[in-house]
Amino acid sequence: MAVQIVSDLHLETYTEGYQSFQIIPRAPVLALLGDIGNVEPHRVSLATFLNTQLRQFQAVLFVPGSHEAYHSTWPATLQILHSFEAEVTARRASGEMALGELIILNRRAYRVVSNVPGVFRSVEIVFLGCSLFSHVPPERSAAVGQAMNDFRLTGDRWDVYWHNQMHARDLMWLNEAVSSLTVSRSPPFTSTAPELAIIILTHWSPTTDPRSRSPKYGGHTSDAIASSFSTDLSSQVCFQSPYVKAWAFGHTHFNCDFAFTRPNAAPLRLVTNQRGYAFAPAADYVNDKFITM
Repeated sequence: MAVQIVSDLHLETYTEGYQSFQIIPRAPVLALLGDIGNVEPHRVSLATFLNTQLRQFQAVLFVPGSHEAYHSTWPATLQILHSFEAEVTARRASGEMALGELIILNRRAYRVVSNVPGVFRSVEIVFLGCSLFSHVPPERSAAVGQAMNDFRLTGDRWDVYWHNQMHARDLMWLNEAVSSLTVSRSPPFTSTAPELAIIILTHWSPTTDPRSRSPKYGGHTSDAIASSFSTDLSSQVCFQSPYVKAWAFGHTHFNCDFAFTRPNAAPLRLVTNQRGYAFAPAADYVNDKFITM
């Protein structure tokens, strides 16, 4: 089972925009991990872009990032994204089966059962997705609120307080989802039970590991705005569970792919594939990057 990872395309900043940008398909599932573009002001263009991907992939998993809500509000942005999904679902139901599934991952799971070649057992792969807003500590609130466009270009009085509230909500959901999936499973598995592999997909980063941080964008934890990009979740259930095999994210504009050592589980793969702004592209973006499970 393979999933292609892409984030931070920032199509709103490129002259070719939404209509002509191409993603080379290398896997059946495409994960778009936020900051793809602005949803409400570019609604038609974004729908065109998504339709192109849906004709190349069996499923497109879309995690909202901060830029999705720019020049709009979060409720309006999510309503539009869910309307995209409902329209695609209706088109598929009416017979347009060449179109892949569109799944908006806003505290939501997507399941795939995969047969492993040469092994007489299946693997249930569960994608858990949410934005995972970062946690901004009180002493950094003023600096982050003043520095980040997220709080100037998102309406409905969006501020650091609500950002932190959404972080708490998303983190609680992730921990509960992982616990719920794994509570009845304890190795060794029965010969007929499918094995479980969880892949977490978020926009914001779950780690402050130096290997994941850019010197330009909150590269050091002492930076005043570092907490707007990432949060150290290494002690959380969702991070430590041995069933969680990989975590893909974006937002940092710094590409990485490394194994994080865990005390009671195999290393957790942390991976990004971010394109960046037209005026400041991220290094090491790979158009057809995918991970296998």
